[in-house]
Amino acid sequence: MYFNSINMPIILATHVVPSIERSQRLSDYLCTVFVQLPSRKSVKTAIKKGAIFVDGKKGHTGDWVKKGQKIDLIDLDKAPSKILKMPMEVLYEDAYLAVVFKPAGLPVSGNQFRTVENALLYNIQPSTEADALKQPRAAHRLDAPTSGLLLIAKTKQARINLGAQFEAKTIQKRYQAIVIGATAPKGEINIPIEGRASLSLYECLQTVDSLKSGQLSLLNLYPKTGRTHQLRIHLSKLGFPILGDALYGPEGLILKHQGLFLTALELRFKHPVSGEE
Repeated sequence: MYFNSINMPIILATHVVPSIERSQRLSDYLCTVFVQLPSRKSVKTAIKKGAIFVDGKKGHTGDWVKKGQKIDLIDLDKAPSKILKMPMEVLYEDAYLAVVFKPAGLPVSGNQFRTVENALLYNIQPSTEADALKQPRAAHRLDAPTSGLLLIAKTKQARINLGAQFEAKTIQKRYQAIVIGATAPKGEINIPIEGRASLSLYECLQTVDSLKSGQLSLLNLYPKTGRTHQLRIHLSKLGFPILGDALYGPEGLILKHQGLFLTALELRFKHPVSGEE
């Protein structure tokens, strides 16, 4: 664990529990809370390693979550044991952050070796700042099948600041997808996911006929909340699943070796040091 100048743990992100509809264990509740923990497995790992504190005390998997509790995610930064030598496109980089293009099919992080985070030090320069991370970290998540822009923190200050921006929902994201069917010109999808409010906006750019799928539509997508698989679930429940979605799409309409037709095209945020948009 890393400590600051007054010997306190570095807090990456903080969440205050709002009113909750039903009682939940800590390991279940956190599954969609911190962008740094993109999966149920990563949540359980963080709890086990002592990276989760509830009201100042180390959290445990079976703890019951209550309204008003303050949950902190603690920095357990460590150097990578191996670096994945896989070239990635770097669209922007400075001493504090980078923006890379994540290929489809590549997980952002996880226990396997072939991840974006293990490839970062092969593609971007380590920060020379005093609070440089030993390993640059993704500031948010993208599903493994999804391609597109991924924001990378290179310092502890940047990681905390960007995490706070995501928590406050001030970072704007735009995706594009090809979906099966002809959608309305624009609309919003306000369907809860796992009992939590979830909102996505869409606009249709073009609809064309398809011999296999009937019709296909190209959409701009604007997720306003950050639930796991949100856009994929929302579009599927609306009746317009994303083309190539093996998990939420109709059986038999998967294009072999083509992957998921969903990509993150735009990120709008404030620089964690300069404040520039």
